[in-house]
Amino acid sequence: MSNIFIKKATLSDVEKLQAISKQTFYEAFATVNTEENMLKYLEESFSVEKLTTELSDTNSEFYFASLSHTIIGYLKLNTGSSQTDIKDENALEIERIYVLQEFLGKKVGQLLYQKATEVAKEKKAHYVWLGVWEENARAINFYRKNGFAKFDNHIFMLGDDKQRDILMRLKLKD
Repeated sequence: MSNIFIKKATLSDVEKLQAISKQTFYEAFATVNTEENMLKYLEESFSVEKLTTELSDTNSEFYFASLSHTIIGYLKLNTGSSQTDIKDENALEIERIYVLQEFLGKKVGQLLYQKATEVAKEKKAHYVWLGVWEENARAINFYRKNGFAKFDNHIFMLGDDKQRDILMRLKLKD
């Protein structure tokens, strides 16, 4: 998969971002959540209005992973006050890394993760952190393999379902 390119998303990419966001989230979690909760979450979290606001936020960045001009995954990073839990100026949050199901296990997530650490180093972040659903063993293993360790947890609402995310951190500087 050496033909995968990582490109920063812009405001003009909002519809593409919406499509990949909805598809990858649905593929990842539809089988373990109710259809009602999934549809509610997809509509609220990935509306054009919400994604336009996020794309316009100077403390958030989106990147697409593309293969032959087809978007196969994406990454969302937050710094400063745009971080979801920790508002540490010395940190970078990976809010989302999602890859189309047919490309899982083909190093797309690793390429997006590498882009995240590259951006973190450019921004001189001391550490990278993220939240991952406690039931998502594949993602937890991926982050552990990349040096992340659990440091806390928080509640994530998917529709009316309370779910627990494990918060993980990777130290970049001493």
